Amino acid sequence: MVDQQNSPVARPGALRRFWDSDMGWSFRHSPVAVISLLVVAILALGAIFAPWIAPYDPFDPASLNLMNGFTPPMQPNAFTGEIFWLGTDDQGRDVFSTILFGLRISLFVGFSAVVLAMVLGITLGLLAGYLGGWVDTIIMRLADVQLTFPAILVAMLIFGIAKGVIPVEYRDQMAIWVLILAIGLSDWVQFARVVRGATLVEKNKEYVAAARLIGRSGPAIMLRHILPNVLSPVLVIATISLALAIIAEATLSFLGIGAPPTQPSLGTLIRIGQGFLFSGEWWILLFPAGTLLALALSVNLLGDWLRDALNPKLR
Repeated sequence: MVDQQNSPVARPGALRRFWDSDMGWSFRHSPVAVISLLVVAILALGAIFAPWIAPYDPFDPASLNLMNGFTPPMQPNAFTGEIFWLGTDDQGRDVFSTILFGLRISLFVGFSAVVLAMVLGITLGLLAGYLGGWVDTIIMRLADVQLTFPAILVAMLIFGIAKGVIPVEYRDQMAIWVLILAIGLSDWVQFARVVRGATLVEKNKEYVAAARLIGRSGPAIMLRHILPNVLSPVLVIATISLALAIIAEATLSFLGIGAPPTQPSLGTLIRIGQGFLFSGEWWILLFPAGTLLALALSVNLLGDWLRDALNPKLR
């Protein structure tokens, strides 16, 4: 016989533990969160697998046919007879394919910018809250100065300065990275302020005092003891900031100072479609704009659910 008392007990996986947790229960009973996650997952998977899902490569000049230009959705072209799900633009590019490839740029820029802002904000917030004194004063005054300007203007300023430093022949190649830098540096303040406030509370608790008594260094205390206890609000801010970063990228690209024409994002596609809206080719603007709206709204709704799920006062 097998000794059941001494036999190892199979541990449930991370997904199962989440599903059985309070947060999993909250997620299962929130139709808005479920639908939002499905929308984000579908759009993200479509962007990741765009080269295999898209029926055409919209940025391959050899595959373009100008005769297919301005073809309405689900209607045969008058010259070639081809049918496109969401129509074509002025250059004969399939709108569905351009949206999938544009999503890749928008999601990559938004996610990378949020990671940059989060790393910078968490680092400065921990330093300001734990060290205090003149370090806290300098970091928080910089944050206050930046908060006096709209984030999109700060991003435009950083983008303009960075492009002015980069040689002309490398500007298109570096445009996406400059865009990430501009949005990330314009969005670190809210992370820093939240982490600083949480650090001021945590550093006076007994476990931090015990860590000092056993000889832990300041960086070790901040990273191993304080940081894990201040991450909950950071995750909420990061989710909401992702939607704002995607919108900021679309805004900059719409203004013509974001993604280059060779790597168009959703904002670039919206700018192109806006020029044909009043001439009757509504689909060139409507479908990219609808995709951006669905993505930003779904991420925002997920952030709202996460904020409520992590708030102990609402449990």
